[in-house]
Amino acid sequence: MLPFEKCPVCGGELREKIVEKILHGGNHTAVLQIHAEVCLHCGERLYAEETVRLFEKIRNKLKRQDLSGFDPLGQAFAVDKEWINKQMQSTAKSVG
Repeated sequence: MLPFEKCPVCGGELREKIVEKILHGGNHTAVLQIHAEVCLHCGERLYAEETVRLFEKIRNKLKRQDLSGFDPLGQAFAVDKEWINKQMQSTAKSVG
């Protein structure tokens, strides 16, 4: 699949696995299951060249809001910064 026998990052052993890849384009996100070579030591993922080209096509479709071929998966939410700060403060008070 790839020209590497060992992980180019750490030298660890590579195994082909099916992984979940999350791609972003514009305000949209896509999730797909795809083959990758995964390092058993550091977790680095290596993708075939045609897979990387597919990722770019998906990102471009998302940016153009062309959602044909995509199935809805639920909703995504941005967490309000004030809510996060309040939660962090209450956690700090209960720990301290």
